Amino acid sequence: MIIKICGMREPDNIRAVATLVRPDWMGFICWPGSKRFVAQVPAYLPQPPVQRVGVFVDAPVQYVRQQAEALGLHLIQLHGHEDEQYSHAIKEILHLPIIKAFGISDLSDIVKVNAYASRSSADYLLFDTSTPLVGGSGRQFDWSLLSHYTGPLPFLLSGGIGPADATQIRAFSHPRCIGIDLNSRFEVSAALKDVHALQAFAEELRQ
Repeated sequence: MIIKICGMREPDNIRAVATLVRPDWMGFICWPGSKRFVAQVPAYLPQPPVQRVGVFVDAPVQYVRQQAEALGLHLIQLHGHEDEQYSHAIKEILHLPIIKAFGISDLSDIVKVNAYASRSSADYLLFDTSTPLVGGSGRQFDWSLLSHYTGPLPFLLSGGIGPADATQIRAFSHPRCIGIDLNSRFEVSAALKDVHALQAFAEELRQ
């Protein structure tokens, strides 16, 4: 199972999480509207095998390209209202895997996701809790809705996953679920993660 830790920014925290938690993917938010916004390249960035994910919200293609080069990104996450044409354009330019995020609140959202997945050039989906803002709500949506997801694209589960949820995640089953995304419920403050809580959670999940 892929473990993605998102909303990273502080160099020492990045190093500690990469070393002790050993996530598969680490996310850096490249959207100025977020309190976890990465305004400049951190003094330390995780090294392979940790993969760097840049999170963008309806960003100009040139900005995505600049940040991908500056941060040495391995994947691009689209967390806004980007359509299939936009995703295709990013892939054509950067030749990097694309993660498309969707907010989920009811069955109508799953219908939209199925339609998108059937015709998109994205590589992965990410299912988050639908909010008026862009992610970071700290709340979970009804995971049972995902039984209606029938698209071909693998997905990560996101939205309000916290330290006490390892058992619930291990019990969750869907043939396209390949991982989880962790963020606000593991924070001491914005963009600063509780390393020990993450480490304990990851160890329990990997057992």
